Amino acid sequence: MTISSRLAAAIGASFLLFATPVFAQSTAAPAAKSDTAAPMAKPAKVHSPESMECSKEADAKGLHGKERKKFRSECKKAAMGKKQ
Repeated sequence: MTISSRLAAAIGASFLLFATPVFAQSTAAPAAKSDTAAPMAKPAKVHSPESMECSKEADAKGLHGKERKKFRSECKKAAMGKKQ
């Protein structure tokens, strides 16, 4: 072996020897879930029976997008008018 190949082998061996503990120490255990993460989640919305019925009707008609939004708006207004 020449001096340059010995030097390259020594550098490679020292890299593996010294780099391995660094990699092993850098992996952190996953943080435990706490109650502080709960505010980030959106609370479940409570839908009125009128809203649910209008959604079912829109589904039955196969409405999507703007047409569905318009239909549901009119349907809910009509349902609320009947209720009063």
